[in-house]
Amino acid sequence: MIEIGRLPNSRAAQAFVDYLKGEQIDCQIQPLPQGVAILVIRDQDAEQARKEFAHFIAHPYDNKYLQASWEHGDTHTKLDYGAPSLQLFAQFITGAGPVTLIIFGLCVLIYAAMNLGFGGPVYETLSYFGAVPDTNVSQFWRVFTPSLMHFSAMHIIFNLLWWWYLGGKIETRIGTAPLLILLLVAGTLPNVVQYYVSGPNFGGLSGVVYAVAGYTWVMGIRKPAAGIGLPPSYMGFMLIWLVLGFTDFLGVSVANGAHIGGLLIGLAQGWFDSRSKVTR
Repeated sequence: MIEIGRLPNSRAAQAFVDYLKGEQIDCQIQPLPQGVAILVIRDQDAEQARKEFAHFIAHPYDNKYLQASWEHGDTHTKLDYGAPSLQLFAQFITGAGPVTLIIFGLCVLIYAAMNLGFGGPVYETLSYFGAVPDTNVSQFWRVFTPSLMHFSAMHIIFNLLWWWYLGGKIETRIGTAPLLILLLVAGTLPNVVQYYVSGPNFGGLSGVVYAVAGYTWVMGIRKPAAGIGLPPSYMGFMLIWLVLGFTDFLGVSVANGAHIGGLLIGLAQGWFDSRSKVTR
């Protein structure tokens, strides 16, 4: 058997498997700690199945998958939908990997601490060099930790939704290593750029978010078999938001240097990774 792809939940996988049955491709679903894997039984069907999987990832709501479920679905398949709250939590967990969830949790904890009376100590500990007195280069974490701080509800919600959605895709469908590289590089170098643009008083995961957006977009165009992609409308929204950051339209201070730096890093890494064989 050959694995052709992974999906975050068994319901989506079952729809795809039902479609492959109609195409005379024998396959099965294998549960994983995070999501499920699609396995093709016959080696000679793997290439066609991968092409079909890439199309399914790009167009999951295509009517042909719904039709296939009606025509070829197994009525004995047991899918436990559970309570709505548990179902939502399960989708949250299975839609991301450990790095995605750890960073998500850290940002939430830090934001909560900053709004529960510990704002001063948190900022003194995590802010960039020069934002508070007595900082020096031996405090090496300061080049990255500003990325974990957020200063408003809109700020953290916007960043974490994109981080979970795109970072989760990268980690579950390509691997933890590419996402970790994006996180470390886009969480540090754009901070250096932002420091020289506006000084040390900044924070947020936006640079990393633009990195994962650029990475996902490039991979979707250059290597669709990897199973990730960003619709043009979504990428257009991100670019419009980037441009608005240079105006007073948003009414808040925006880390434009970090945004541009992160986007360039994501595009570059996406181009590089799209040249090599996709592994998990």
